[in-house]
Amino acid sequence: MHWETDPDRLLAFFDEQSTGSTFKPSQQPTEIKALYSRVLALRPQSVLEIGTNCGGTLFLFCRAAAPNATIISLDLPQGRFGGGYHPARIPLYRSFASPSQRIRLLRMDSHQPAALARVQTSLRGKSLDFLFIDGDHTYEGVRKDFYTYGPLIRDGGLIAFHDIVPVPLALGGEVPRFWGEIKARFPHQEFIQDPTQNCMGIGLIEVPPGGLRL
Repeated sequence: MHWETDPDRLLAFFDEQSTGSTFKPSQQPTEIKALYSRVLALRPQSVLEIGTNCGGTLFLFCRAAAPNATIISLDLPQGRFGGGYHPARIPLYRSFASPSQRIRLLRMDSHQPAALARVQTSLRGKSLDFLFIDGDHTYEGVRKDFYTYGPLIRDGGLIAFHDIVPVPLALGGEVPRFWGEIKARFPHQEFIQDPTQNCMGIGLIEVPPGGLRL
C-alpha cells in the first residue's frame, strides 16, 4: 500500500474505500486525527494495540510509526467489545506494514499471562513507545490492561484510551470510570469531537520521567 502519512489524506482514503473492503477506524474523525498526529510526531519504534477489530487504527499506527518499527496487535477472538476479526483478514492486516516494519498479530486474551509473555518476546527486550487500549471495556478489564502493559512504556511514551466519554452502563462502557480515576495522576489530553456526544472520545497520557510509578 502507498506509504502516505498525512492525516487528512489518510482519512479521505478511508472514505473512498468500497463497502466490501473497508477497514475504517471506529473513532470520530477529529478524535482519531488528533491522536494520529501525536503518534506521528512521536514516530514510535514500538507500538501495542489492544483491540484491533476492523483494522483501521492498526493501519494508521503502522503509518505513524518509524519505518523499522515493531507493531503488535493483541485482539481477542470472539471478544465481547468488537474483537475477533476473521482469520481471512490476517493477510490484509499484514499488508499494512512497510517492508522494514515487523507486525505481530496476536489473537489472544490480553489478560492472560501468556499474552504478556508473547508481547514481551515480540519486543525483544525493548520498551514500548505507544500503547493504545481499546479492548475489554469493563472497569476491571481496562484497568487490568493498563496495569499489565503500562509498565512496558518508556519515559515520554504515550498511552491512549478509546471510549472515554460516559455512556449508559447497559451499553457496557466503563472506560470513562477508569479514565476519570487515572487521568489526574499524569499529564494528559482529551480528544472529544462534540461535548454533547454520548460515546467515543480518546484520552491520552504522556508518561513522565521516572515512568508511571504504578
